[in-house]
Amino acid sequence: MKVTVLQTDIVWEDAVANRKRIEKLVEGQEDTDLFVLPEMFSTGFSMNPVEIAEKEEGETLQWMRRMAEEHRCALAGSLSVSESGMFYNRFYFVCPDGTIHRYDKRHLFTFGGEDKRYIPGGKRVIVSYGGFRILLQICYDLRFPVWSRCRNDYDVAIYVANWPVGRREVWDTLLRARALENQCYVVGVNRTGHDPQCSYNGGSVIINPYGKLMASCEDDKEETASAVLAREPLDTFRKHFPVLGDGDDFNLSL
Repeated sequence: MKVTVLQTDIVWEDAVANRKRIEKLVEGQEDTDLFVLPEMFSTGFSMNPVEIAEKEEGETLQWMRRMAEEHRCALAGSLSVSESGMFYNRFYFVCPDGTIHRYDKRHLFTFGGEDKRYIPGGKRVIVSYGGFRILLQICYDLRFPVWSRCRNDYDVAIYVANWPVGRREVWDTLLRARALENQCYVVGVNRTGHDPQCSYNGGSVIINPYGKLMASCEDDKEETASAVLAREPLDTFRKHFPVLGDGDDFNLSL
């Protein structure tokens, strides 16, 4: 499965402009199976959901469907979404056949006031696609390893983010840690540019189960990077070095 990360310089609260930027990045990459976008890729990490949140079947989700169908690939990324009078930071994974998977961000970023604007999710979501089981995660979730602990139930973890420059070393370190401790591929996609609160310099990567870098985007640059994820090396590694089988048994209380 070929995965391409789209490291975008998000235009603040302008969904139309951001969709156009993404379309240009996708052009000419017809062999990609999955494109991964940053957190709140259509608006930036906005704490103004009353103004920018889209309805569940809003224009950006419909755009994702069209893009997935046209390019015969899956598209993944999060949006600010309004549903039943409440707001969610919702990760959409849209398949080329139109199937949509949804994950609502579990760990809201209280330091930035996200918990005062959005409702946390309570369901861990794993998507089957391209011969892999894919765990969906959003930004701050990266700091909470119990939520993403692999219990032989997924092969790839995706983290979409708006992770600022000041904490960039944490992003780099934890992405590699998640790959190592869970014996999985990790796809981390961050943005570049600025918003009214923070600056971002990217750090979008694809990491293999040994914690080695497979692909990366250049810092401070809007660009793409791709890697092919293969099943056989992952299965062989897990079989010959069965770390996951020795893990602690536990239950999550939500």
